[in-house]
Amino acid sequence: MRYFENDLKTERFVLGKEGQVVQIIPSREDSLDRLVDENAQQFSNEQDSVESVVLHKLEADRLHTALSLLAPEERALIQALFFEEKTERQYADELGMYRNAVHVRKMKVLKKLRALLEGSIEKP
Repeated sequence: MRYFENDLKTERFVLGKEGQVVQIIPSREDSLDRLVDENAQQFSNEQDSVESVVLHKLEADRLHTALSLLAPEERALIQALFFEEKTERQYADELGMYRNAVHVRKMKVLKKLRALLEGSIEKP
């Protein structure tokens, strides 16, 4: 236990003027107190793993495919509410509808989209 309190191995990064990593100093024995003071992490989690990047890309491709199978009005609704971040009220005002009607349509489209993604609706 004493080892962990006093000496830990960690890499250090030397940053240039623009904040870019210029040099990496290999791991060495370091004190826990200094690491805590600097809020250092032994294993940084800043970058996504290759696996998570690939999975994210596959999910995005599946979503785009499912969106392309929606009717134009349904795609427009999803585009406005989720990609353009409009509120249901704003979208309803644009179309001259009640907000509740937009909400009901949104719920139906999301249900259809979920079914497309889960594969329970056959693609044309």
